[in-house]
Amino acid sequence: MLIILSLFIIFLLGFPIAFSLGIVSIAQIYTAGFPMLVVVQRMFTGADSIALTAIPLFILSGGLMLKGGMSKRIVNFADLLMGHLPSGLAMVSISACMFFAAITGSAIAATAAIGGIMIPVMAEKGYDKTYAAPLLACGGSIGPIIPPSIPLLIYGVMANVSVAKLFIGGFIPGLLMGLGLMIHGYIVGKKRNYIGRSQKASFKELAHAGKDAFLALLMPIIIIGGILSGVFTPTESGTIAVFYALVIGMFIYRELSVADVWQALVDAAKSTGQVLVVVAFASLFTWVITVNNIPQQVGAFLSDNIGNKILLLLVINIILLIAGTFIDTTSAIVIFTPLFLPLASSFGIDLVHFGIIMAVNLTIGMCTPPLGVCLFVSGSIAKISLKDQFSDLLPMLFVLLLVLMLITYIPQIVLFLPGLF
Repeated sequence: MLIILSLFIIFLLGFPIAFSLGIVSIAQIYTAGFPMLVVVQRMFTGADSIALTAIPLFILSGGLMLKGGMSKRIVNFADLLMGHLPSGLAMVSISACMFFAAITGSAIAATAAIGGIMIPVMAEKGYDKTYAAPLLACGGSIGPIIPPSIPLLIYGVMANVSVAKLFIGGFIPGLLMGLGLMIHGYIVGKKRNYIGRSQKASFKELAHAGKDAFLALLMPIIIIGGILSGVFTPTESGTIAVFYALVIGMFIYRELSVADVWQALVDAAKSTGQVLVVVAFASLFTWVITVNNIPQQVGAFLSDNIGNKILLLLVINIILLIAGTFIDTTSAIVIFTPLFLPLASSFGIDLVHFGIIMAVNLTIGMCTPPLGVCLFVSGSIAKISLKDQFSDLLPMLFVLLLVLMLITYIPQIVLFLPGLF
């Protein structure tokens, strides 16, 4: 257990999580007398996975779609569809986040992309920035749940679980998170008189906006439909996404320039490098804790003190919610998967179900104080502090936590769709 404690001490001192994992792992290998060649072998093995090639592809496709004009078309269509309702722009924001989630799979990307468009518009229409900013942070947290999802992809590789089943299992939880935030937004809009569009959009306006956004809206259907039908694998779907984004952005919408493509490639390379360095060091860390029987020790401790699955899941939820506030989702997945997976298996928890529970917990952490990264992104756009967002954030977090409890204790919410395929 000293290894785990050392990891968190080094991390809290300000070291990046990848280097924290590396320092602790290498120190343990050296003091235990193992050959240092193990370091290179385990790091290479961790990053050497066909499934992980989907990560740069999904990141690149998201960048191409954002620069190619897809996100603004999705927002415009959602505005015409729901903008006339009380708190209509709030519903538009959540809907846009959900659509964008099905393109990028990233909470931060969804918060930044949709928040950058919607927060200024909401402020102009009379919405309090203290409401708009946390709403977009919570909406962005849906990103890693609705497929495709980079955290679920990494969990699938580490846990040896079907990535396709994980992707499918994330649909209903992601939709519930979005629906819950919309219902809350409607209630708030009624109380505060947040008025959307002055009148409902005409059928002609909807048809025109739908036609303009059709190719952008078709993207998630092609990707997920291809995976479900077996036409291509989740990894291959990343290639399809990149090709589709290039063709639509450059030749149909004509908003994607060569310079934009180059910048998207550079951004994807940087982001991929950061993710894979974490994954490589996490593989080394996993080997170290396995050799030292730490998962077994954690499992034995919890088994001795927790007598049933209901209480176990509650304890795991609390641990992950706390960890998610100061560790990014990818890093937390690679740290906690090897710790909790044997325990989940021993209590008979379905590993697809458990993967979704982990992802939802950790993404909620991204919009939870004190260090929820999505809150800082939305706050920087709205130019307000974390403290300013707090009062309006609390009921939104309650909604997300309610959804978390539902999917934790009603497994069929997650497992129903994967069971059909």
